Amino acid sequence: MRIVIGTWKRITLTAALCAAVCAPAFAADIDTQRELYRRVFPEVERGNWGAVSELDGDDRRLLEQYRLWPDLRGTWLRANLRTLEPEVVEEFLDEYGLLKPARELRYRYALELARRGDLDRYFAIYESFYQGMGVAELDCLALRAEIAHERGERVLARARDLWVVGKSQVDECDPVFAWLYDNQHLTALDYRRRYGLAIEAREFSLARWLARSIDDAHAEEARLWQSAASDAARFLRSHERRANTAVAHQQLAYAAERLTYSDPQLAAELWNAIDRRYPVAEELRIRTRRHIALWMARDNLPGAYDALVALPAAGQDAEVVRWRARTSLRGEDWTALLEDVAAMPGDERNSEEWRYWRAIGLKRAGQIPAANGELASLAEERSYYGFLAADELGLDYALELAALDVDEAALSELAAREDLLRARELFLVGQDGRGRSEWDAVIAWFSPEQKAQAAILADRWGWHSRAIATAGSIGEFDDLALRYPLPYRSEFVTSSEAVNIPTTWAYGVARSESLFMRDIRSSAGAVGLMQLMPSTGRRVARDIDEPYRGLDTLTNPESNIRLGTSYLARMAERYGGNRVLATAAYNAGPHRVDRWIPEQGAMDARIWIENIPFNETRSYVRRVMAAETIFHWRMSGNTRRLSGELLLIEAQSDGQRVAAR
Repeated sequence: MRIVIGTWKRITLTAALCAAVCAPAFAADIDTQRELYRRVFPEVERGNWGAVSELDGDDRRLLEQYRLWPDLRGTWLRANLRTLEPEVVEEFLDEYGLLKPARELRYRYALELARRGDLDRYFAIYESFYQGMGVAELDCLALRAEIAHERGERVLARARDLWVVGKSQVDECDPVFAWLYDNQHLTALDYRRRYGLAIEAREFSLARWLARSIDDAHAEEARLWQSAASDAARFLRSHERRANTAVAHQQLAYAAERLTYSDPQLAAELWNAIDRRYPVAEELRIRTRRHIALWMARDNLPGAYDALVALPAAGQDAEVVRWRARTSLRGEDWTALLEDVAAMPGDERNSEEWRYWRAIGLKRAGQIPAANGELASLAEERSYYGFLAADELGLDYALELAALDVDEAALSELAAREDLLRARELFLVGQDGRGRSEWDAVIAWFSPEQKAQAAILADRWGWHSRAIATAGSIGEFDDLALRYPLPYRSEFVTSSEAVNIPTTWAYGVARSESLFMRDIRSSAGAVGLMQLMPSTGRRVARDIDEPYRGLDTLTNPESNIRLGTSYLARMAERYGGNRVLATAAYNAGPHRVDRWIPEQGAMDARIWIENIPFNETRSYVRRVMAAETIFHWRMSGNTRRLSGELLLIEAQSDGQRVAAR
């Protein structure tokens, strides 16, 4: 029997709901409630309810009436879940079941019940809340409950579906799969099907394990796949020893694709030899040649354009034609560029990017009226290419203010919604991520008109990321004050001036990196307003004598801005003040940007940007440069021409190249 740690007086259902949704008279001091919540939450998160119990009576009552009380209680329950009796948890779930803290607790509680072996309780929750959601972990736990009750007829089909996948399943499925095996429910066909899926998913270790239950031929085939993955060049060079079969051709093509990422020219050389020797299937031949040609173009290698053009019609998709155009652009072959743009699908050809470059191509070809007509139309857009088009013609930028129409009655109605108020409170107490999640879940069901008012409301609340994202979700891009706000203005001005970079540039980077979310973390591990990697933040903090406390520092807006602007200034210094290169380096890393700089001569920055190999970095640089232009106008009222900020991309000196290597 487990012992319950800490008990709490049951609040009646009516009182509990009121605590969650009402605004009691004595809760008018909302600032005090927020401060109490912030004060006790760290201890509660560690499982210590004493921080709440030790409050005096008035503070405790005030906190109990706060709309985030369920979040506080749910956090404590999650922290102590392994030691609590089911009744304590279920009491909370009954009272707050519709709120997010209860939904989160329910999921963890279900897993805890399974860990305890209380499969009956687990199965009851599963059937009510999780069945049909396709979560393998939960599905397998439910099947284990069925097996425990000897209901095998209800298990077989679902268990086999979970087994026949091309990846390793979660550990919770192991007992289910053992049941399938022990009861001889897995056939040779099942193993072959899963083997094929594992090969398709490039899960070669799983494929080798499965092959042991099939035959020696499959085991050898799986070994060869793994060899192609581990040493692609060696595998390709030994192709004379490969059997002339369709599977062997696929293995060789896979090795060529792998090698392309590190050495496209060698991959092309080795694949061409294979292609001449064996009757490779046409679809596989085209796919492999396309892959190699694209990476030759991205790496600016000789012969890239010819390789792209030589692809048959079946290989001339939008990505291939895009890189044909970029390669023509890099060589300033305007005739070829116009032909490449003309070969694009309609949607691609009529995008801002290629409308602009088609106009420049026409202008360089002497077709001035046609070029100017295209540029004039494009200059009406408030965007990177719109600004560049306006620069070509000497026109004003489309920077007039166009605020969203305000409906005060609709705003008042939204501002009184408990679900939005809960989201806002989470934001205001520093739990920004949870607040964003709740906000997004609520407005997902709104009409476009409601979303427009919600964006205005978020802006009035100072919740800029939700204002920008919500307006963008309905295609509202004209309210520049809402979409390009100036939060933390004194911090940005002070920090950027201290390192001698434009404040507007720092704003452009921060907006592009995080939409001004102080706590955001990227999949790569970057943190905060200006998205710094912890290692970078630590290094810069040491160099500028800034106290560094890990995530606490990176999620503190003032510290993050100081570190981010310092690092941005370092990139500017590294690249001689060229903000295009520095911006690209901030996103992709200076080691990559050094490789992208031309080895000799100089290049138009616009053309260099178009030829950045990474789609993300290419879009990022354009976004930052356009945002900087808008922020300059927002802060000064004056227009700063974007073209004047795009300095030539000049070859590095020998000394710089040695240092970069």
